[in-house]
Amino acid sequence: MLQLNDSLDPDTSSPGAAVLHPAETEDGVEVAFTPPGSGGSLGYGASVACCSPLQTLTPLHVHNPTMQAKVKDYFVFRPGTIEQAVSDIRTVALPSEDGEVMSVWLLAEIDHWNNEKERLVLITDRSLLVCKYDFINLLCMQVTRISLNAVDTISVGEFQFPPKSLNKREGCGLRIQWDKRPRPSFVSRWNPWSTDVPYATFTEHTMARADAEVASLCQMENFRSQLVQAVKHAHKEYPIPGRANGVLILEKPLLIETYLGIMSYINNEAKLGYSMTRGKIGF
Repeated sequence: MLQLNDSLDPDTSSPGAAVLHPAETEDGVEVAFTPPGSGGSLGYGASVACCSPLQTLTPLHVHNPTMQAKVKDYFVFRPGTIEQAVSDIRTVALPSEDGEVMSVWLLAEIDHWNNEKERLVLITDRSLLVCKYDFINLLCMQVTRISLNAVDTISVGEFQFPPKSLNKREGCGLRIQWDKRPRPSFVSRWNPWSTDVPYATFTEHTMARADAEVASLCQMENFRSQLVQAVKHAHKEYPIPGRANGVLILEKPLLIETYLGIMSYINNEAKLGYSMTRGKIGF
């Protein structure tokens, strides 16, 4: 009959058995490994004397630098850049035309051809200023001014594309429409460089959640609430004569009418709408 005894005495064990000797330490339990037949005798024990009888097992920590490496590629996240940009962009607002600056936001604008572009957005008493800012040279290159009392619809929802579209995007966004024009003309719709589009579409910056210091400037929910309040205030304080004032707040899909989308695919995959390093150059 074969019997198993789990209370085997190391001193009486067979010569071919290895014995583990636990020892309490401050960092936990260390285990000493005694090779078979090395219990103080020469011979086989001498052949394994090169090995340390007591070894500590240390856990291996692996750091994933992928996200931090991506953050460093974007110039807006470099120390002091966003502070300088906000300071510069506040000078763009004209007190006589825009009033006081209420807040500044770092967002991504999506045009009517589904091209994603990095933007600084200012909400003032009377206007919404959409600024194309060069975070490399710290220069404001272009400003689009939208009168808040002309805004008639603010829509929030997921992006929607035609059924046969080959280049789609996931996620949600916010669309601002003005002058009671639901969609651009046929010519403007098929012109990727047209600026005669009666709406602006925004979504979160692609790295909005990667940097804690800048995250507060990228919150779409806070941007939405402040924008709605500012538009209602502008309609009340600065109404347009001869026109019904008020803003419609909707939750519905945001249609982007692109079909083939080769240009937007290249632009969005290569992040051409963002100021970032690209090898030995940056643009």
